[in-house]
Amino acid sequence: MSENHYRQILKNGVWTQNTGLVALLGLCPLLATSNSVVNALGLGLATMLVLLLSNVAISLIRNLVRPEVRIPVFVMVIACVVTAVELAMHAFLPALYTVLGIFIPLIVTNCCVIGRAEAFAFKHGVAKSAVDGIATGLGFTLALVLLGALREILGQGTLFAQAELLFGEGGKRLTLHLIDDYRGFLLAILPPGAFIGLGCLIALKNVLDARARRRLEVKPAVALREAGA
Repeated sequence: MSENHYRQILKNGVWTQNTGLVALLGLCPLLATSNSVVNALGLGLATMLVLLLSNVAISLIRNLVRPEVRIPVFVMVIACVVTAVELAMHAFLPALYTVLGIFIPLIVTNCCVIGRAEAFAFKHGVAKSAVDGIATGLGFTLALVLLGALREILGQGTLFAQAELLFGEGGKRLTLHLIDDYRGFLLAILPPGAFIGLGCLIALKNVLDARARRRLEVKPAVALREAGA
């Protein structure tokens, strides 16, 4: 496969078909764990690892699985991968594991994971499936982190608060206090704030996409005028 094809898969996963901002899949963990950057980044990286491993595993066995039983097989493979990731987080990141709680095992039911298994990994080779898993995971992580940053800044006036949960004791130096004596904005860290923040991010993405389309439409017109001159 050409380099451009790999680039297109990355672009689709991260931006064009972003799981959280376009497909609107996995909204339960997206909204529930995005009250801070650290929580969002932790769950996003865990989901990306699950997407990568499950896509590769399903691609490897795709010729051995009958289409009639593919969905149960997908669920079993994803459940095994999620269990491995959950145990690893429990062992190496116990504090973050405690904070994220039930949302780690619930990655099994995340529609974006089983959706990529069905739509991509079951139909393509290992290399393509691995790139798709990474790209989709990066897109989901991007949506999580952007929403987490927005809510944390508005709600607490900080950025990377409790970074030690993910990066160890050295992570305490990463915490930024952006606003001194900030009393907080409660709505931002409550569930309604998650919905409002997600709506703002989706609107911003739509504006950026519309501007990009207009630029692409203007370039041929300008080229034609210059050629005519």
